[in-house]
Amino acid sequence: MQDLLMSAEEALALLDTLIAGQKLKDIQELVFRYSWQGWTYPQIAAHAGYDTGHIRDVGAQLWQQLTQAFGEQVTKNNLQAVIRRRVQQSGTNYNAIALTRQKSQYWEEAIDVSVFYGRSTELALLQQWIAQDRCRLVAILGMGGIGKTALATKLATQIQGQFDVLIWQSLRDAPPIVEVLTQLLQVVAKHDALPETYEAQISLLMQYLRDLRCLIVWDNVDAVLGDGHAGQYRQGYENYGEVMRRIGAELHTSCLLLTSREQPKTITALEGNLLPIRSLPLIGLSTTEVKEICQSNNCFCTSEIDWQQLQTSYAGNPLALKIVATTVRDLFDGSVSEFLAQEAIAFGDISALLDEQFQRLSELEKQVMYWLAINREWVTLAELREDFVPQISQSKLLEALLSLRRRSLLEKNHKLFTLQPVVMEYVTEQLIEQDRAEILTQRLQLFLSHALIKASSKDYIRESQTRVILAPLAARLMTDLGSLRQVEHQLSDIIVQLRSPPFLLGYGGGNIINLLRYFQVDLCSYDFSSLKIWQAYLIGTNLHQVNFSGADLNKSVFTGVLNSALSVAFSPDGRLLAMGNADSKVRIWHTANYTELLTCEGHKSWVISIAFSPDGQTLASASFDQTVRLWNLATGECLHVLQGHTGWAHAIAFHPQGHLLVTGSFDCTLRLWNVSTGECLKILRGHTNHVTATAFSPNGCLLASSSYDQTVRFWDLDTGETIKVLQGHAHWVRSIAFSPDGQAIASSSWDCTVKLWDVNTGLCRTTFEGHTEPAAFVVFSPDGTMLASGSYDCTVKLWNVATGQCAKTLQKHSGWIWSVAFHPDGQAIASGSFDSTVVVWDVKTGRSLRTLQGYSASIKSIAFSPDGQFLASASDDTTIKLWHIQSRECVQSRSGHDSWVWCVAFSPDGHTLASSSNNGTIKLWNTATGQLQRILQGFQSRANTVFSAVFSPRGDIIASCDNDRTIKLWDVRTGKCLLLSSDCRAWAIAFSPDGKTLASGHDDQTVKLWNLEGDCIASLAGHTSLVFGVAFSPDGEMIASASDDKTVKLWNKQGHLKTLQEHKGVAWCVAFSPQGKILASGSHDKTVKLWDVATSTCLKTLSGHLGEVWAIAFSPDGKMLASGGTDQNIKLWDVNTGECITTLRAPRLYEQMNITGTTGLTTAQKLTLKALGAIEI
Repeated sequence: MQDLLMSAEEALALLDTLIAGQKLKDIQELVFRYSWQGWTYPQIAAHAGYDTGHIRDVGAQLWQQLTQAFGEQVTKNNLQAVIRRRVQQSGTNYNAIALTRQKSQYWEEAIDVSVFYGRSTELALLQQWIAQDRCRLVAILGMGGIGKTALATKLATQIQGQFDVLIWQSLRDAPPIVEVLTQLLQVVAKHDALPETYEAQISLLMQYLRDLRCLIVWDNVDAVLGDGHAGQYRQGYENYGEVMRRIGAELHTSCLLLTSREQPKTITALEGNLLPIRSLPLIGLSTTEVKEICQSNNCFCTSEIDWQQLQTSYAGNPLALKIVATTVRDLFDGSVSEFLAQEAIAFGDISALLDEQFQRLSELEKQVMYWLAINREWVTLAELREDFVPQISQSKLLEALLSLRRRSLLEKNHKLFTLQPVVMEYVTEQLIEQDRAEILTQRLQLFLSHALIKASSKDYIRESQTRVILAPLAARLMTDLGSLRQVEHQLSDIIVQLRSPPFLLGYGGGNIINLLRYFQVDLCSYDFSSLKIWQAYLIGTNLHQVNFSGADLNKSVFTGVLNSALSVAFSPDGRLLAMGNADSKVRIWHTANYTELLTCEGHKSWVISIAFSPDGQTLASASFDQTVRLWNLATGECLHVLQGHTGWAHAIAFHPQGHLLVTGSFDCTLRLWNVSTGECLKILRGHTNHVTATAFSPNGCLLASSSYDQTVRFWDLDTGETIKVLQGHAHWVRSIAFSPDGQAIASSSWDCTVKLWDVNTGLCRTTFEGHTEPAAFVVFSPDGTMLASGSYDCTVKLWNVATGQCAKTLQKHSGWIWSVAFHPDGQAIASGSFDSTVVVWDVKTGRSLRTLQGYSASIKSIAFSPDGQFLASASDDTTIKLWHIQSRECVQSRSGHDSWVWCVAFSPDGHTLASSSNNGTIKLWNTATGQLQRILQGFQSRANTVFSAVFSPRGDIIASCDNDRTIKLWDVRTGKCLLLSSDCRAWAIAFSPDGKTLASGHDDQTVKLWNLEGDCIASLAGHTSLVFGVAFSPDGEMIASASDDKTVKLWNKQGHLKTLQEHKGVAWCVAFSPQGKILASGSHDKTVKLWDVATSTCLKTLSGHLGEVWAIAFSPDGKMLASGGTDQNIKLWDVNTGECITTLRAPRLYEQMNITGTTGLTTAQKLTLKALGAIEI
């Protein structure tokens, strides 16, 4: 057993074996761990937040307990010796115990060092510093090409066994420190939610560097250093210094190993020969090592003196020597002596040597080098060839790559190609300078043949291209031309040139657009007609009245119309990605390039669940419109509409043989359907609350379902009876998934956990904890070794099934995650979110590969000002708008929330506007100035949506209801809160005209009445599904309610009076006219109905909306009704005539963008652009 290699975690694992049955308390484990690492009692106390005396007492008791267990004296000083001796005496298999503690390694882009020359002295010294001297911060310094990366890699491979965690990170592309910390914590802090702030992330990292022995390698740290004084950080990168300072200064047993061309100033201030912060300036290779490199390249010398001269001439720089060796081999038949006789040494700075080498390249070889620098990661031959315009033959490209390989200018690994870091930096600089010169002189060549960024590339690559190519080029252009106006003028001149022959190459137009976007130039009304617009990144860009007619938009990326991706699924062959959206559509995308292929339309409400048939020919979709549809994926045709559920259709799953489909609903039932005929074969009853998910076992013999009743049920397919009920979750169960071998089933819940159950016994094997909000979805990887869960905390977590540990936390979404799906090859995972995005992630690295960005501005709520002059609207594009009724203009628009805005309400005096959103927040705004006055903060959670907020008639109180199942009363003046109820989720609330009573509509199908002291004075039952809208009549004698059961009901305070039934879909909202004679209701059947309150008859049906009607409001005089919904329109209606007076609509993202005659877009893409306002003339 190697003494030095036993970490505190390994010692604790061994201790569990040596003293079986005597589990240590948490504080005892803490004292043991840090005592093992050599900490003093005061240090342990300060770190853990305890009194030193208390820690000393815990230690004394612990050593006494171990003394009794081992039969020999144990003290803090002899602890390690005793444990090691006991292991040897007991014959315990140390290696087997050590394996129980999973080691984590993340190598990212570390190079292959299987061929490595020399550096034995340096390796030995570095190993001593890290392994024996326990240095916490070590820097390997030296000029470009000197071998820093190779040495760090070789060292890491040799000492990796001494560390619990090893993480290699390249800073070559200057990633922001938050991105680096997030990646570090995803590897180290496996089961913890990651903090959002930079400061908290550093503190959490330091905690794990104390708890585990970690080796972190930062390669190319000089990329985050500035161009001024040596060691200074680039602007915006100063926090790297703080991380280094804390790692170097604070007590722990981990190590940060970094490579850099210059010493960061943080290390300069901290290092010392006897301190745990040290640096090793790397000098060139010795003559013997130089000889090895050259001889491996078939070079020779006639004398030892020539080898010494070669070493001296190039200062032993490995990269320089490799490049020179290719020259010697190609031009001097391998004779170093003949080469030296030419006296043509070009070396001082490595760039001088690269200059000489670069100028010797053929034009094609230069183009290859440029593209490799742009791609910034390993690429295949096919990927590289696809970049070229005009395209070149494969044989010519291969010839160029082989030539560059012989010159030691590129790296090759398993049919993949990239550039060595120093070479990549050099070529990137050449690219930027050449593009700069061409833009200034308007003599274009490289600017037309090579992209500055690739809009269609992986997310992290495009972000890197923006940082290291686009941003520096933009900065230099601004310096050269002096002002943004001059830059825009220069680029506009180039646009004019591009229309003149012979400018036929493809990247110029896209490069100009990407530069203009980077400069934040307003592109509205720009004319890009008839141009090649390749690789333009146009996500989230306003393109009002932009002319793209006749343009080639190949590989350019636009915003889509995802409108909250509620469900995602890959086809069995992985070629298609389907998503169900809140706009009632199902969209199908090609996964090869993530272009939209097909849109399936027919549902009338949210598509909450989708599933591919086993043969991949059919897609099933379940919707809140209570139906399930089957789609032909070849044509987009709807094959069957499965009707029968009386509540939201929430869950679907195909039988493995494809002949059956099971559906689950909020009506608490499951239904089995014949896929060929659409016939309902069986109804399964047993759940006591909404059914949320269904799944067949892989062999098709078992059916499982989950429910809001907090259970998972197994069903007998033949009898329809419940076989087994799995209980253990403390809240609603939202999702289930069988393991590929059918022996386990996973469930995710609103209790924030994922559980793994044994199918045979029904017992819970493992509980996965780490999400801070409800776990909405869970899925197994194809090989069954990993679980992925998506949560309302906006993260996806990847879990190791065997250990129960969180392997990675994926963070990018800004809204609730509703669905996740593994690609069939297990290498990627897709997640769909309320933030209108679908993100495709690399499972191995945790980086986002592609973000499919949607856009929606559905109207969630509207309210008239008390004087009737203004109308406020709330939208799911995060904005609150104020419309002037007379002019029909939007006079204010503010984005005051970071997610959907669910509700707006005016105070009775009209001076304040309240808005509610996620995170439990209600914001109060000054209507005159638009300024934020106050934030009313409830339970702070992304999952906690405040559905409704209303002012009391006097304006001194706001009542609210939220997803945390609470109803609250807020003092508007002080912001203080009184909890009224917390027993059932309410979707809507309303004050009585006298302000003494509150009505609320609930999940449990009731309307409840409350006094302001918190007493429920009535519970009105009669609806058969969720109640979404409530309103008091102006005289306070009557309450109206709107429900998912498609009805509107009228009540008095004692009970039910009348039921109004003409809507064909969910009734979302109700409102009384100011006179109380008319009741209006809005529905997902796209209509507004006006009812005579006295007779209960429908007076008028107002049709014109193209989507669900979510919100309605009467004007104060009762003559006008406003309505809004998912079609993003607000319609103003004449109440007397039922005619639409006008339609209010904010310009969509691509309003009046001309795409007539464009190429490079699929039919589905064009339809999406038109939905966002584009036109074809």
